[in-house]
Amino acid sequence: MLRRKKKLKSGAIWVSYYYNGRNDNGQRTEIPLGSDLNEAKRKWAEFECKPAPIETGLLKFIFKKYEQEIVPTKAPRTQIDNGWCMNNLRPVFENSHIDSITPQHIALYRDKRSAKVRANREIALFSHIFNLAREWGYTKNENPCRGVRKNKEKPRDYYVSNETWKSVYEAGATELQDAMDLAYLTGQRPADVLKMSFSDIRDGALEVVQGKTGKKMRIVLKFKDGTDSELGMLIERIKSRPRKVTNLKIIATAAGQPLNKGTLRIRFDKARLDAANKVLLEATDATMQEAEAFAARIRAFQFRDIRPKAASDIQDLSAASALLGHTEQEITRKVYIRKGPDVNPTR
Repeated sequence: MLRRKKKLKSGAIWVSYYYNGRNDNGQRTEIPLGSDLNEAKRKWAEFECKPAPIETGLLKFIFKKYEQEIVPTKAPRTQIDNGWCMNNLRPVFENSHIDSITPQHIALYRDKRSAKVRANREIALFSHIFNLAREWGYTKNENPCRGVRKNKEKPRDYYVSNETWKSVYEAGATELQDAMDLAYLTGQRPADVLKMSFSDIRDGALEVVQGKTGKKMRIVLKFKDGTDSELGMLIERIKSRPRKVTNLKIIATAAGQPLNKGTLRIRFDKARLDAANKVLLEATDATMQEAEAFAARIRAFQFRDIRPKAASDIQDLSAASALLGHTEQEITRKVYIRKGPDVNPTR
């Protein structure tokens, strides 16, 4: 294997590796092996019809390849989450050969991690990395994560009551109220709500492309009988309000500044705090215990709870699942439906 090195005009050092081989005519030729030494060694071994050097199968090289080639193709939030997982996987596995990992090692990792839910995410990521490593030719072994039990997870079951909603809603700025209404009526994730634009409205529907899954849907602004849906009325309400036009985002301030994740969080946290404080200030000695309990429920309210509230308030599971963009109704039922059905008493 040959190593070529030169200094570029920018001052950076360029390095690449080549296989010193011969073509069909027996003439010497250099076949590019790439700039990654570990990958170059593996390709060199293929040309030589030899097993790849043992050190090329260390997980640190596989982790690096995954981070360079796979992680950038994921959604921004998923990339961040993968980074957190990698930070915990690396110290444990990176100096191990991929063929040395067994289900017992995965189970020990699961049991040693104090953050049980996070451990499940890390094992899931390791499993995906291992599957790709098989495709890349690093191993022929079965995935060691297969069959290993995950830690039990309890889905968040907080349901936003109408009373809690009203308290926070009334304490919020106009743009926060718009965001809450839009999130509830569309049932979409906060990030998807913030990127909704007036330009997404076509042929009487708000077109949505979910950032996490890429799922496409059209949420109607008018029903078949010609009446406006509440979403349609919300859009008209926002359109009719005086606002400086600097962009086409639906959720924006009166000055035309669109909300982002940070500014939405600031406004929501303030409204939630103001609502809880108002409940406590208005309480009497006789109602203080009840007021403290209500204030605690207000403080527990998170903006992400609006999506499950939307699903829970729809009586038809199929309709709720369709609005949320789920392919499986079981996901909607298990994770997002947070209140029981209305039933009649015995008599």
